Amino acid sequence: MRILAIGPRAYLGDVYLTLRREGHDVRVFAEDPPELRAFGGLIDCVDDWRAELDWVGREGVVFFERVGRGALQDELRARGFRVVGGSAFGDRLEQEREFGQSVLRDAGLAIAESRSFDHPSLALEWLNRNPGRYVLKHDDTGRTTFVGDHPHGADLAFMLRRAGEGRVLLMERLDGVEVGVGAYFDGTRFLRPACIDFEHKRFFPGETGEMTGEMGTLATFDDSETLFAATLDRLASRFAAAGHVGYINLNMIVNEQGVWPLEFTCRFGNPGFAVLAALQPDGWGDLMARMAAGSSAATIGRFTTRPGWSVAIVLTVPPFPAHTETALPEEDPPVFFLQPPRGAELDRYHLVDMRLEDGQLLGRRRSGHLMIVTGAGPSVQAAQQDAQARARNVVAPELRWRADIGDRFLNGEQDRLRALGWLPAAS
Repeated sequence: MRILAIGPRAYLGDVYLTLRREGHDVRVFAEDPPELRAFGGLIDCVDDWRAELDWVGREGVVFFERVGRGALQDELRARGFRVVGGSAFGDRLEQEREFGQSVLRDAGLAIAESRSFDHPSLALEWLNRNPGRYVLKHDDTGRTTFVGDHPHGADLAFMLRRAGEGRVLLMERLDGVEVGVGAYFDGTRFLRPACIDFEHKRFFPGETGEMTGEMGTLATFDDSETLFAATLDRLASRFAAAGHVGYINLNMIVNEQGVWPLEFTCRFGNPGFAVLAALQPDGWGDLMARMAAGSSAATIGRFTTRPGWSVAIVLTVPPFPAHTETALPEEDPPVFFLQPPRGAELDRYHLVDMRLEDGQLLGRRRSGHLMIVTGAGPSVQAAQQDAQARARNVVAPELRWRADIGDRFLNGEQDRLRALGWLPAAS
């Protein structure tokens, strides 16, 4: 299959490398200049994606890796191209927090109390009149969410004063189990099975330290139907009306009062793509073909998954979770493997912001976001051990990673979800 990948940089370069190993013909377009691009020396990019449309044709797949290009995707679909990634509707759900909450409310789902503000200064004025613990979210998805801890919002007030420009949303902070449910959508329906996942966003073990993009994830396709049917599947008609094609994840809090959807991710997430890849034996090419074909083709709305659990661990070096564009190339740290992965083992090491120079893998110092390693097994404990063994196989100066991904689930979240009826009772 021919696949044309488009993004602001080769953000999902590891997916493209995997697709090539599967035997597909992949061309990549990235908007940033070559000297700043991830996967330098690993992936060569084309200069103009529009010039490649004749090459990919109507039988290939045009893949968009990030939000913000939904209207363009809808336009290409109208011209007969098979496009996987998102839609204008998906962009709005993720990028306009207030709109996303209204869609959830219209679907009959309970939502946390929240208020949207055109500028952080307006949110600060409101907080001064209504002190309390809130979650700060930005319409700019590149900005990190901040979860307030101070009972009167003093820590949140500081973050609002330094938030810069742009719309923000203050959401009531809810206590409970944070869990995501996600599925692939083919333009008219969700492909089964859905997944459930447990993100670990704090920098340090034990859920301490600053919020990051993500430090690791626990996921499974097993026993997801009950939560999926009660939440994300209720929005299928809205996604079908929009012609959305791609992955959709709904993050939520589950507690004794109910299920509280928080936000959408309408794209292939990171490390979300990696943690699911370990449980998808037929590969990304198969999934993209199923999504692109839609339900009008002679296909069933299911794909093959492995039973059990997957754990993804994010490997970082400084300045992660900060980001600096002033880092010089000579500051990029070398990355080594004690036992170089080969064959199928390559699919468990997912590069992120790295490059290859003179045969040496180098991590980009600008982000410190090196790679994701994954492990899988019949139990959470087995998946943890599998992932940690791969993390220990990687050597880099100042390497840092969390060794407790999945512990939170084992130490209480699993039992709580079982007691509430969202997971089956232990056998």
